[in-house]
Amino acid sequence: MHKYIPRFTSILQATVLTASVASGTAIAQTWPAKPINLIVPFATGGTTDVLARAVGQELSKSLGQPVIVENKGGAGATLGADYVAKAKPDGHTLLVGAVHHTIATSVYKKLSYDFQKDFAPVTTLALVPNVLVVNPNMPAKNVTELLSLAKASPGKFTYGSNGNGTGQHLIGAQFERMGGVQMLHVPYKGSGPLTIDLLGGQVDMSFDTIPPVLSHIKAGKLRPLAVTTLKRSPALPDVPTLDEAGLKGFDLGTWFGVLAPAATPKEIVTRLNTEIVKIVKSPEFKKKLEEMGAEPIGNTQAEMAAQIKNDTERFAKLVRDAKVTIE
Repeated sequence: MHKYIPRFTSILQATVLTASVASGTAIAQTWPAKPINLIVPFATGGTTDVLARAVGQELSKSLGQPVIVENKGGAGATLGADYVAKAKPDGHTLLVGAVHHTIATSVYKKLSYDFQKDFAPVTTLALVPNVLVVNPNMPAKNVTELLSLAKASPGKFTYGSNGNGTGQHLIGAQFERMGGVQMLHVPYKGSGPLTIDLLGGQVDMSFDTIPPVLSHIKAGKLRPLAVTTLKRSPALPDVPTLDEAGLKGFDLGTWFGVLAPAATPKEIVTRLNTEIVKIVKSPEFKKKLEEMGAEPIGNTQAEMAAQIKNDTERFAKLVRDAKVTIE
């Protein structure tokens, strides 16, 4: 009798798999059946929020359902990611993720999700350089002067970020390490509240992405000292890179993209990729991104997955070198 068990088991497994595929196909055929929630893991006002709202507006037109942006900030963008990882995988709850999530994997000792295993990458929306900006009351007019001031007063100067373990936090830590200075890190729940405090002088500087601070730079309310990528930003052509300013090889920027829960039917993820890439590649949207200082991407699911894997490995080393850890 026992010799029939393996065959029965294989038949049962095949039946379950067939039912699962059929169920996924049925869901995909009726999708979207209700409004889609785009989860932004930061407070309002930052680049992630701005991109999510711009994409959501266009996506609602192409899918025929409202796309609702919901902000779930906190814990360096990991709270929002955890929410989506545990959401029903039916294509109605999506994460607007960022490079921060590949960093959090190494920074946080305990995470309730695996960023590579618990999400299905859809596409990368844009790559955005970060910029070192200071409050105009800061005496430093360039990076050299800032480093001199910071070396003379270890721990005195503060830099804000949009959360512990985010790209901004790591860029600041890398700046300290390469510049041989010690500063105080002040985490926020997003770029919106950070920018308010930076304008008010509650923090001395930040390494934010360009969009949240660009209008304040143009108005003279914030002073840009350098961008953090190897190439200058077209949005700030007169601002040097940190590499040019003396921190040779400094090259860190921020990408943003859309992800779904891992078990979301492939048909839905593929449709999302098609629709969002079409939006990102459109002349109107590309112009909007470039005005924000962002470079439009719109890659394949496989390319985004490879990017996440590579960045997770790359930042693991940077995290070790900068000795950044969070309980």
